[in-house]
Amino acid sequence: MGLCIVILAAGQGTRMYSDKPKVLHTLAGKPLLKHVYDTAMALVHRDIYIVYGHGGEDVPDSLQDFQVSWVKQEQQLGTGHAVQQALPDIPDVDNVLILYGDVPLITEESLKILVDAASESGFSLLTTYIENPQGYGRIIRDDSENIIAIVEEKDASDAQKNICEINTGFMVVKADLLKQWVNALGNDNKQNEYYLTDIVEKAVSDKIKITPVLAESGIEVKGINNRAQLAEAERYFQLVQAHHLMHRGVGLCDPSRFDCRGELEIGRDNEIDINVIIEGRVKLGNNVTIGANCYIKDTIIADNVNILPNTMIDNAVIGNGCNIGPFARIRPETTLDEDVHIGNFVELKKTDIGKGSKVNHLTYMGDSHVGTESNIGAGTITCNYDGAYKHQTIIGDNVFVGSDVQLIAPVNVHDGATIAAGTTVTKDVGQNELAISRTTQKTLPGWKRPVKK
Repeated sequence: MGLCIVILAAGQGTRMYSDKPKVLHTLAGKPLLKHVYDTAMALVHRDIYIVYGHGGEDVPDSLQDFQVSWVKQEQQLGTGHAVQQALPDIPDVDNVLILYGDVPLITEESLKILVDAASESGFSLLTTYIENPQGYGRIIRDDSENIIAIVEEKDASDAQKNICEINTGFMVVKADLLKQWVNALGNDNKQNEYYLTDIVEKAVSDKIKITPVLAESGIEVKGINNRAQLAEAERYFQLVQAHHLMHRGVGLCDPSRFDCRGELEIGRDNEIDINVIIEGRVKLGNNVTIGANCYIKDTIIADNVNILPNTMIDNAVIGNGCNIGPFARIRPETTLDEDVHIGNFVELKKTDIGKGSKVNHLTYMGDSHVGTESNIGAGTITCNYDGAYKHQTIIGDNVFVGSDVQLIAPVNVHDGATIAAGTTVTKDVGQNELAISRTTQKTLPGWKRPVKK
């Protein structure tokens, strides 16, 4: 006996008011369906089937790296009909786990318990209790507390609507039983749909015991039906991550104002201020301080680094002891060696900065290499793009570049050179040379400034 997993992802999501399929809306930077898929992949299984429909091929086209069988539901005729589309290729002896592409917070732990619970009876069902069960199917039990039915909200009586135990939709059913019951479903209800939940009554009729499993948290089984619910799920997800990081020693000034949209590897004694966003894969060394309102993506940061507020770092490598910001932008393929200073309103792109060098004010450097112990003055720019191609600027060790310098690439400034303020560099500068290009200053005594008449 194996486990096959069916993920239902065909819903339109009309309450999202979006042209995008609901399961492609993102939580913590990745699609809702990707969260469910990742959890499913953590379980021991034979195959995963994803049933899609709304949005045509947008869903499988957007998630081509998934190791699944894609099953298209041409007409959205209900959850029972959706499951039916995936059943033909599933072996009768397997158990089938039903998941939902718009319920992203379901945990691996709950699903493992649910799968184990189906080992005897062949049918386990995940339920939970919530204070306001409006919109959910209610669990109906007999006097012996056995589950005998699930009644959808639109078909429930007033008395049944007062029941607070709800169906989460998650279940594990032996494949041969599931095929038998799903193929016998009817659509005699207010929605004229084939409800998967109706198989509960068929199981009761066939004297198959349904093993209930109570979810640890009502949050993990909440579906996303509108943008408000998506925002609530985001904050819950982020708060869980924040507390996990704090338990591992990260100092967060306010865990409710921290977002990790990827994977964060941490060292010791790191401090993160408010409104910091981590995206992709980020690695922090020891004793790293990140100021407020910073955005860091796909970056490796070494020890003793201080990142000042409002700094953006994307796909870079930051060496030991660097000081960056405020209002700095470090763009992809940039590497900073040890003890580099990058100051306010500096932008770097595809640039290597050597040990101890400084780029402190209002400067752009693109497609550049800077050696060790060099100083780049305020207002300096590398003119690296000629309208068709990018060109490189090479600056050696112990170079002093004055303020308001333009380096017209390709150009090479050798070790020990000095570039005077206001210079436009169009030719290579030799070792220990001074480069200066200025027009002669003229002064006119007694100059009368024009005035408006």
